[in-house]
Amino acid sequence: MSTEWKLFADLAEHAGDRHVTVEASAGDTVGDALEQLLDGRPELAERVLEDGELRSQVNVLRNGTNVLVEEDGLETELGDGDELALFPPVSGG
Repeated sequence: MSTEWKLFADLAEHAGDRHVTVEASAGDTVGDALEQLLDGRPELAERVLEDGELRSQVNVLRNGTNVLVEEDGLETELGDGDELALFPPVSGG
């Protein structure tokens, strides 16, 4: 099964595309899919991770739901056809 990541703002620039498909297996988690996304994309990993952990301001959505708030975080299990989205820290004023 494959899962598609949608990347927003500068994350798409760092990844080289706004849509990236990764392969997932039954029982894989959002964290597994994130690891695949970042593999071979050091600039993206640098923007999303800090000391090997997800930056606190980064939002990860699965089918429109923030997994860090409403589900089991990066341990959330993937389902067939899930759509994942990664949003960078947003600053403003």
